[in-house]
Amino acid sequence: MNRRFSDDRLVIASHNEGKVREIADLLAPLGIAVVSAGDLGLPEPVEDGVTFVENAVLKAKAATQGSGLPALADDSGLAVTALDGAPGIYSARWAEGPGGRDFDRAMSRVHSELDDSPDRSARFVCVLALAWPDGQVKTFEGEVAGEIVWPPQGARGFGYDPIFRATGHALTFGEIDPAEKHAISHRAVAFQKMLDACFGNPSDRPDG
Repeated sequence: MNRRFSDDRLVIASHNEGKVREIADLLAPLGIAVVSAGDLGLPEPVEDGVTFVENAVLKAKAATQGSGLPALADDSGLAVTALDGAPGIYSARWAEGPGGRDFDRAMSRVHSELDDSPDRSARFVCVLALAWPDGQVKTFEGEVAGEIVWPPQGARGFGYDPIFRATGHALTFGEIDPAEKHAISHRAVAFQKMLDACFGNPSDRPDG
């Protein structure tokens, strides 16, 4: 059963500024005040799940328990067909190194491991988990198909965006206008499912 979201504040359970910004942009039409887990000083939980769903749920639960507010978590990643779905849930970890998180390094690793494989197909996957302080959690999944390009193209977006071109589009996620990405991305697909299930029409909200 779906649950109607009626609160006026929401924690975005992430310390990734790019992800927080993108989710905040998607939430903006709803008139909900958002704050990130990073801004609240909440620690990042250990992501020891084996699926996108498990990791999204554990992050959402940690944020709602730490803040006492509803929390929205996102677990997403790049799944490359020729790499058996890698980096997948380890997409962020591929960027980690001695100097911190560096997605230039992660993109180079994708390119290196693909080597001369003729199959460049890939997909971006996103799972959103919306959790309430009473323990209830709802999850929503979205994905977008595309291909890996090299070299990286564009300075917009974040993460692996500069090497991912969605099927039917001429530009990478690192090149397209953010508004266009919001309309077609894996996150947008999951977000629309969440809106339909828990938020309805924004004009139906008390402050809409």
